[in-house]
Amino acid sequence: MPQLGLLRGRAWTVLLGQLRRPPGSVCIRAVRSHSQDFDIAGQFDPMIPDAECLKIMCEILSGLQLGDFLIKISWKDVRHEMVVKKGLAPEVADQIGDYVQCHGGISLVEQMFQDPRLSQNKQVLEGLGDLKLLFEYLTLFGVAEKVSFDLSLARGLDYYTGVIYEAVLLQTPVHAKEEPLNVGSVAAGGRYDGLVGMFDPRGHKVPCVGLSIGVERIFSILEQRMKTFGEKIRTTETQVFVATPQKNFLQERLKLIAELWDAGIKAELMYKNNPKLLPQLHYCENMGIPLVVITGEQELKEGVITLRSVASREEVAIKRENLVAEIQKRLSES
Repeated sequence: MPQLGLLRGRAWTVLLGQLRRPPGSVCIRAVRSHSQDFDIAGQFDPMIPDAECLKIMCEILSGLQLGDFLIKISWKDVRHEMVVKKGLAPEVADQIGDYVQCHGGISLVEQMFQDPRLSQNKQVLEGLGDLKLLFEYLTLFGVAEKVSFDLSLARGLDYYTGVIYEAVLLQTPVHAKEEPLNVGSVAAGGRYDGLVGMFDPRGHKVPCVGLSIGVERIFSILEQRMKTFGEKIRTTETQVFVATPQKNFLQERLKLIAELWDAGIKAELMYKNNPKLLPQLHYCENMGIPLVVITGEQELKEGVITLRSVASREEVAIKRENLVAEIQKRLSES
């Protein structure tokens, strides 16, 4: 039974904010109802942490298997100097208009870098130089093809001070049955070197760069996808439910669940001394728990445990000493 939002490997670790950083860096994690943030704070050489944040964003979105995506990046100072600042000559303004409509990789950055009408602005040159360095690092990380320089990108937060980025899903369904998705950005972030210092009485500058994953938007996409294919949405990671049809079997259930927990199996039981069997089975069906182990007087007498598949409702008697191995085998095959 598929689970909502399952990730593998490093992407799952990052999304939970548990990724270990190199010595000397600081990781800040903020878990909110709507987003999952990852930030790197500290004084480092240019664009190294920025490139890693984009690499992490690619890993998360790839791990979620949402389909093709593109990360648009820009540079706040470049955009400000080229688009917002007044007093530009008409011919330069026309050239800026052309660039704002363009998007691409390092070749576009190099094209702008060599434009004599843009090279007169020091801030533009510095920003383009850093963007060129960023693309070199992204190429080494193997994610440059997922990133596009796009001057039309403008993040609506004033505290960004350098590179800004936003990830969007491309309008290509993963499966033929799916409708094209249109949910806007699913992740965003950038550099905000002045924000932390605003809250420091001494005004110490703490350079920061980070990203935010739109958890609610991603969940809505996954929910829509699972509904399209008639898949049940799981809201629990429980793999096995420990049940009984008879009274006075709480101690046996507690022994069973302790054994499952010790084996690393995610299990739960109903917190009642004498629950009825039918509500226990209905709970497993509603929650999408794949397996139920049932113990009772007959099973205790014969030295077995009844193992029930929730999806098929098939039941089989398993020797008590073989129960953990059989459950692990079934879970690995599902």
